[in-house]
Amino acid sequence: MTARIAFLLVIALMLAACSSSDGSDTTVASATDTTSTTVADTVAPTLPQIADVGLVDSQGNVIGEAPVPPSGPVDPAVSDALDRLWASLAIEVDLEALGEVQTADDARLAWLMSDLLRFFQTGRIGEATVSAFNELTGSDVVIDGVNSPWKAATDRLFAWETPAPPGYVDYKAGLYTLIEPGWRQFFDDADSDIDWRFVSWGGVRIDDRPLGDPNPCPFGCIPALDDPAVTDAAGGSWYADDGVVFAVVIKGEARAYPRHIMEIHEMVNDTLGGRRIGMPYCTLCGSAQAYFTDAVPDGVETPILRTSGLLSRSNKVMYDLVTGSVFDTFLGNALSGPLRESGVVLEPVSVVTTTWGEWKAAHPDTTIVAEDGGLGRTYDLDPLRGRDDNGPIFPVGDVDPRLPVQEQVLGVVSPSGQAIAFPAEEARTALQNGDRVTLAEVELVADGGGLRARMTSGEDLPSHQAFWFAWSQFRPDTMVWSGE
Repeated sequence: MTARIAFLLVIALMLAACSSSDGSDTTVASATDTTSTTVADTVAPTLPQIADVGLVDSQGNVIGEAPVPPSGPVDPAVSDALDRLWASLAIEVDLEALGEVQTADDARLAWLMSDLLRFFQTGRIGEATVSAFNELTGSDVVIDGVNSPWKAATDRLFAWETPAPPGYVDYKAGLYTLIEPGWRQFFDDADSDIDWRFVSWGGVRIDDRPLGDPNPCPFGCIPALDDPAVTDAAGGSWYADDGVVFAVVIKGEARAYPRHIMEIHEMVNDTLGGRRIGMPYCTLCGSAQAYFTDAVPDGVETPILRTSGLLSRSNKVMYDLVTGSVFDTFLGNALSGPLRESGVVLEPVSVVTTTWGEWKAAHPDTTIVAEDGGLGRTYDLDPLRGRDDNGPIFPVGDVDPRLPVQEQVLGVVSPSGQAIAFPAEEARTALQNGDRVTLAEVELVADGGGLRARMTSGEDLPSHQAFWFAWSQFRPDTMVWSGE
């Protein structure tokens, strides 16, 4: 990476950090290209035949009818233009080559326009890329200075499930590794199950610090919190009783993780009840999850979970520091690397979302992460400042209209494989009123002000809360409970 690229990348990451309050990977960077025309300057299935226009995005906008792309190889002249365009990205973007791509009559190439828009959303390159996207897909995405043209374009591609062009992963790797060379290991696994169409930059770089490193990333990442210092309930008096916690109980040992600390680290590696766990928190999905990381095949080293700086359908992409294997954060299965080859699927652990006051009253022997996390730092009690209040800020495609996109649901999968979502507030109210909350032989019970799931026969089931848009896109066959 040249000194100029490195300098401009630092500037872009500083802008991203300012937008997200603490360098979270949840910022949509919208840099201009007024000083230069390089990528570095701005960041230093089968196609469904849609018969109507019923698909809507997370803002309620009609997505429109999907274009019908060709099959087979890309036209050689267009392929040559793409190669010239990509070769120019770290120098000065070749707008003439971009114009040649625009006339290709191949909707598959819109994925590459989407990837460019992630980094060029305004200025000459942004305008030219939006124009190319619109001509390739028959869309009407605009640059209006308010909405993200990248999100608008990419929401459509997600919803249409447009196939990617031949060589797509190589093109995407060429662009993304200009930003973060540490992502090369993810692209290099040709046998991975990663669907690169749905992967985007989250606004920060990879967290590749060794286990226990207390220092922040030198170039900007979301630093995992490893083996945090904890106190007993009395020692947790620093935290307000109405402060939200994500709570876990393993073999009778309870621990609470304050939400505002999790909003900064988004990942914890810890030991509880004699078991090793990893706990990703995707702020964008409103989803704190926990997995046993010591339940791996013989000969496989215990994974150390880290945040990659990438997103997939607005969900954080986590990976194992030991092997470089990527995981589907929401489902827990390894998608690439040695852990995919070993068939590793992380075993989930229930996470209860509640308040500190209610949790410690129900679990007086609980511990809580220390006020400084054991790092000697100070944590803002509201680092995100309501950033996610108005819906997803990253592309998610079309949404399931059965519930509002940002409604919190308790999600659970029954032993038969049936996914079920319980609107959390409605379920809590029903339980407080003495009603049973049950669907498909799964019932909810109250725990310390939060919710747990179990079979009606009494067998505990792993569960966690998430925004509805997130749960439904990763579990599209979900049944929804209603108290009516």
